Amino acid sequence: MRLPPLLRNKFHKRAAVFTPENLLREARRQKRIAKGKVPEICVLDPDGDLVRHLRRTRAAKLSTAWACYHTELYEFRAGGERLGVLGCAVGAPFAVLVAEEMFASGCRLVVSVTSAGQILAVRPPPYFVLATRALRDEGTSYHYLAAADYAEIQPGVLAFARRAFAGGKAAVEEGAVWTTDAPFRETEEAIAAAKRARLLAVEMETAALYAFAAARRLPVLCLAHVTNCMAKSEGDFEKGEADGSVAVLVLLGRIAAEWRRRGGRLWVGGAVRGGPARPEG
Repeated sequence: MRLPPLLRNKFHKRAAVFTPENLLREARRQKRIAKGKVPEICVLDPDGDLVRHLRRTRAAKLSTAWACYHTELYEFRAGGERLGVLGCAVGAPFAVLVAEEMFASGCRLVVSVTSAGQILAVRPPPYFVLATRALRDEGTSYHYLAAADYAEIQPGVLAFARRAFAGGKAAVEEGAVWTTDAPFRETEEAIAAAKRARLLAVEMETAALYAFAAARRLPVLCLAHVTNCMAKSEGDFEKGEADGSVAVLVLLGRIAAEWRRRGGRLWVGGAVRGGPARPEG
């Protein structure tokens, strides 16, 4: 049987013709935006809840350095640091497209906080899962890495996250997730298979983001905010205070504080991003 197009002609080691740097160059030219840098830590907020909360409370402002054609980046403060956040980049292709542009714009750490459906009932929702790896049941990851079942968090990023969340009050589990392109095709059989694989939750971005991070040797941290049991009964999708934004801001504050404690240095893929320090355990 012939391989499907998704697995053909990928040439993972070859450079791309179309690059985020060149796209942003043209966007800046057309929009008359001076070249600048976005915050070092940028957040992907696929549901848009955090962006809406920050705008509603007047705690964020539009970034003047963001030139992307189809999105807006807001800046806010957490943990003593200036962060960027972009809302409603739902799904693997959109999330990775934006992550590419974030790093090309001066970002040095991307954090994704996406809502997720519960697979294994480790506790009642809502709570967070620090995704250590993700089942690659989507398409984007195969453009960055050769075919495999999972995309993994980079060890340096995992050590960083564990240090950031240590001793915190927020409910953060740790484990594998299932990344899908088709949330309305989560059948009973597929969910049963996910349970057998000990996957904690299902979401739509992590596998692609981790594959991109591994291919580019860039730091990406993914959190799944488990908020629902796939609406199998009424009263689902309760995210918490301010649609979960209050809890998300607590975690982002801890990430930002740990980033500051390390001087903006993070060991990733055999290199230090942001400075010459050696990795910490």
